[in-house]
Amino acid sequence: MEKPTVKLQKIEGGVTAAKGFMAASTAAGIKYQGRQDMAMIYSQAPCRSAGTFTTNIVKAAPVKWDKNQVTSGAPAQAVIVNAGIANACTGEEGMGYCSQTAQAAAEALKIPAEGVLVASTGVIGMQLPIDRIKAGIKTMAPLLDGSLESGTSASKAIMTTDTKNKEVAVRLEIGGAMVTIGGMCKGSGMIHPNMCTMLSFVTTDAAISKELLQEALSQDIKDTYNMISVDGDTSTNDTVLLLANGLAGNQEICEKNEDYEAFCQALNYINETLAKKMAGDGEGCTALFEVKIIGAESKEQAKVLAKSVITSSLTKAAIFGHDANWGRILCAMGYSGAQFDPEKVDLFFESAAGRMQIIENGVAVDYSEEQATRILSEPEVTAIADVKMGEAEATAWGCDLTFDYVKINADYRS
Repeated sequence: MEKPTVKLQKIEGGVTAAKGFMAASTAAGIKYQGRQDMAMIYSQAPCRSAGTFTTNIVKAAPVKWDKNQVTSGAPAQAVIVNAGIANACTGEEGMGYCSQTAQAAAEALKIPAEGVLVASTGVIGMQLPIDRIKAGIKTMAPLLDGSLESGTSASKAIMTTDTKNKEVAVRLEIGGAMVTIGGMCKGSGMIHPNMCTMLSFVTTDAAISKELLQEALSQDIKDTYNMISVDGDTSTNDTVLLLANGLAGNQEICEKNEDYEAFCQALNYINETLAKKMAGDGEGCTALFEVKIIGAESKEQAKVLAKSVITSSLTKAAIFGHDANWGRILCAMGYSGAQFDPEKVDLFFESAAGRMQIIENGVAVDYSEEQATRILSEPEVTAIADVKMGEAEATAWGCDLTFDYVKINADYRS
């Protein structure tokens, strides 16, 4: 049975859009000079927390800290984020700094330390300047504000190689009450999530059980954050946190009913939007590259094929060159591990400049290279491959591969 479509009202904002959520940011001088590099998210009421984290065996200290907080069942009320240093591969000292960060926030905000989540992004292997972290917390606590501006400033403070801040918010009716979900994220390089350096923070005033909050997030990342890739590198710090404080006043969602489905659809919009913003801001990129596999035998088959294409360096380079080199796409599908008949594949390119078929049943059609170049020259480009095996489909998002990607990562530490 097809799920009912929920009416979502897209609103301006991010992590401060939902009732009771506030944010602040400051220039703590952790690694960057002349810009804000720390952010704080705070809820006026304790929250149920859910999280998903990197599958990289090398996990940063904040990832370990947050996993413990989420699984402990303790209410969460604040998140402290720093940019510039990842606090990864830092041993016991790094874990100690997570504890000290939480304790400093607890004292400044007058909340339990077990209610403080922490996140870091930046260079691996460096220890945090904990005195600057603590000073930043003291500075931010009195600046907490629920305004749009505070949320936007926080989204800018967590950036590393990102070229633009990333935030989104929606409102919808659940059980007769208006519920808001908002979020912010950062991510530009080392993006190949398997739940980048990817951090995402989503806040909602919905009343929902902790179990269903976690299930909604865990299920949704499979079609959103886990379907993007910039460079094939899975970060040590990937973290998605979802906080719900219940201040919307809806009847608590405790079972998988229509209210739960409505919440899940809104959460999917938030996560997909943030995921695409990261893919479209890949280091040095000039275009968001979307790949849709349709007519697949199963969703899993479609996902494998789509991700294989967006992670192909040769295909990404062709997109950068606005070159309709369709052989690279078919090749990437062929080594994905998914079974299909290449002699049945239809392939199309699509963008704001138009749509055109490139191959039919695995063979090139008579198309205009000039028109193809126009289509591939847009800032958002889609490749659609029909494998004609069934009704399943999946979409993945990546970006082109440019000279600047190498430049950015050749001197990242300096």
